[in-house]
Amino acid sequence: MATTGLQHVAAMYAGVVAPPLIVGAAIGLSATDLTFLTGACLFTAGLATFLQTLGVWKIGARLPFVNGVTFAGVAPMTAVVASTHDKSDALPIIFGAVIVAGLLGFLAAPVFCKAVRFFPPVVTGTVITLIGVSLLPVAFNWAQGPDPAADDYGSGTHLGLAGATLLIVLLLRRFTRGFVKQIAVLLGLIVGTLIAIPFGATDFGPVSDAAVVGFPTPFHFGTPQFHLAAILSMCVVMVVSMTESTADMLALGEIVERPADERTIAAGLRADTLGSALSPLFNGFMCSAFAQNIGLVAMTRIRSRYVVATGGAFLVLMGLCPMAASLIAVVPRPVLGGAGVVLFGSVAASGIQTLVRAGLDRDNNVLIVAVSLAVGIVPITAPEFYHAFPETARIVLDSGISTGCVAAVLLNLVFNHLGRDTDAADVTHPMEAGTELTGAATGVAPPHAPATP
Repeated sequence: MATTGLQHVAAMYAGVVAPPLIVGAAIGLSATDLTFLTGACLFTAGLATFLQTLGVWKIGARLPFVNGVTFAGVAPMTAVVASTHDKSDALPIIFGAVIVAGLLGFLAAPVFCKAVRFFPPVVTGTVITLIGVSLLPVAFNWAQGPDPAADDYGSGTHLGLAGATLLIVLLLRRFTRGFVKQIAVLLGLIVGTLIAIPFGATDFGPVSDAAVVGFPTPFHFGTPQFHLAAILSMCVVMVVSMTESTADMLALGEIVERPADERTIAAGLRADTLGSALSPLFNGFMCSAFAQNIGLVAMTRIRSRYVVATGGAFLVLMGLCPMAASLIAVVPRPVLGGAGVVLFGSVAASGIQTLVRAGLDRDNNVLIVAVSLAVGIVPITAPEFYHAFPETARIVLDSGISTGCVAAVLLNLVFNHLGRDTDAADVTHPMEAGTELTGAATGVAPPHAPATP
């Protein structure tokens, strides 16, 4: 439990600490405050993971989900920083906006979850594939090094370390069995870090500079402030986050063979939004499910939510012990990149497995997948494609997962539902308005299906 839980933390650590580092640098925080902000985000990610995996009342999907800071909020948060005259007010304004967006999202979860009926396998398979494809550039960037402005960015040394880590993981997966095989990614990260030491790519400075004990004091950066413009921008981010979380829950439901129904998705969205609303109290940002950990579940086939809850406990401890948090920071980015290729590629492979069951022998479904994938890949292959659009619109458009998901849902409605005979042989997943959908028709469990512990 400890090793596999730590493996989840290692897989998502960089994604959790990146937003506070970026926002903190934009504000100009001191090294001490930046460390505090990063630790607070780790602490709140652990609390949100507890909500999602263990659950309270109707809160929590009770699936092996890791929650952490969503990267979708980085752009609007840095925009708030840029528009704030007194930079000391930036974080209180951001925290106030996140609290309001989280509470509104919590109230909207029971309505938002009903979108599950519009996610048959042709849609879920497309979205799961997009999740994996969208994450792969993150691994490629990690593999090139920590600083794009550095002279050695993309050097043979960095790419060699990434390749060595990837090779180690593959060899462990191929020639070992049992427990060792299950923690292949964690072992790959450890061995890759040791290999990186002679090349000077491993920095132990974070460990020596970190304090042993620290607590994210509530409202450390000031009392939350509520500005309408910031609230509106974070509400848009919340919609994007809820859309991606819905897709992530459907993806994980397929992988663990417990298809997510409306009740599960509603509970999961409540955990996301409540975790986001509580996070600013401890100086954290908006939380969402981490897609990269879905790849870890798919690869290791360890489906226990208690393993992920153990990972949440590690996150809480790291938030309370900066020195412990710094141990994960020692892992070089190229080493993380090599492991990320396996993790994120596994997500895309899971999506392809779902598409196999989606009836791609029918032209309509081929068109749905083709166009949706193309729309979702636009932000990856052409990052400036939507540069002329307003900043608020770009929050949605620059998320390939969100745009691809919307495209797949709309195209499925047009081609497989609206104005067609739902008994026709070429309709793969009919959606008859006003009738309850069964798992056989949609690939998801009906809304009244009981949750599996």
